[in-house]
Amino acid sequence: MVVVAGVGKNKKILEAVADVDFDVVTAESEDELVELLMNGDVDAAVRGSLSASLIMSKLKQIYPELYRASYIEFNAKKFLLAPVGIDEGETVAQKLQIAVLASKFLEAEGVKPHIAVLSSGRPNDRGRNKRVDESMDAGEELTALIKEKSIDVKHYYALLEDAVKSDANIIIATDGIVGNTIFRTLVLVARAKSYGAVTLGMKEIYIDTSRSQDNNGYKRALTLADRLAKITQTRNSTNSD
Repeated sequence: MVVVAGVGKNKKILEAVADVDFDVVTAESEDELVELLMNGDVDAAVRGSLSASLIMSKLKQIYPELYRASYIEFNAKKFLLAPVGIDEGETVAQKLQIAVLASKFLEAEGVKPHIAVLSSGRPNDRGRNKRVDESMDAGEELTALIKEKSIDVKHYYALLEDAVKSDANIIIATDGIVGNTIFRTLVLVARAKSYGAVTLGMKEIYIDTSRSQDNNGYKRALTLADRLAKITQTRNSTNSD
C-alpha cells in the first residue's frame, strides 16, 4: 500500500509522514496529488495542508456528486459527521444521498449504521422563527426518506448533545455550514480526535484534513487512508476469487 500526502503551508504533515510505519509519498501541489491518485499510482490520498477547494474542484470534474464526512472520535465514541463542506448538503436530496453513502461506507467496514438527523430547533419551538420551522420540516422529511431505505434513523432536532451521546454513528447536520462549525467546535476547540474526512461518491480513497491539524491528527488521517486501502484491496481480491 502506498499513500500520498499533500504538503502545503502546514509542515506538520511531514512530521506525521515520518512517524508512520507504511509507505507514504508526498505531493507539493494539488495537481500532483490528484494525478497520482486518479492514475492509480497510489492506493489512497490525504490532503494534508493543500487547498481543499482546488482538490475537490478537480475531483468533481470526474465525480460531480462528491461529499465529505468527518470521521471523529469524541468521549471514546467514533462517528461520521456530514455535511462538512460549506457548499454541501443544501437540500434534502443531497443530505439523503450523504446519509445513504455514509451508511454504505460503514457497512463496508462491518458496522451497522445508525443515523442522527439534526435540525435548527426543538418541536416546541415551532412558530417562533420561519427558518427554524423550515429546518425542522426538512429534518422530518429527511428522516422519513432515510427510513424508507431501511436504515436506522432518529430525528434529534437541535439536540446535538443527545445525538452525540446516543448510539448514532452518522450525524447529519442541517447543512455544510453548520456541519463545518460543529466540526471546528468539537475538534479544534473541544479537542475531539479527527481522523480526517472520508470522501463519499468516488471509488478512490481520498481523505480530507484541516489545514489547522497537528501532527497526531495527520497521523490518524494517514493511518485511516492506509487501513481503507487495505480493506479495499482485500475486498477486491475476494470478489475476483
